[in-house]
Amino acid sequence: MKTSVLAVTVWGKAAPSHSITAVMITDDQQTIVTGSQEGQICLWDLSSDLQISSKEILFGHTASVTCLAKARE
Repeated sequence: MKTSVLAVTVWGKAAPSHSITAVMITDDQQTIVTGSQEGQICLWDLSSDLQISSKEILFGHTASVTCLAKARE
């Protein structure tokens, strides 16, 4: 069975001011996490109809975020 996947733009109508260097989606497929060249980590809510809205921006890294990983319980 073949499944089609729609393309999703993470930032809406205007691109963010930072350069996305890493992308991860949570196991429940409700949150997208992006890392940026400027050292920011952004959390995005993903609805069941593929609408994306910003949730949080985490600051503090002094280098680019080039890799994201999920922690296990």
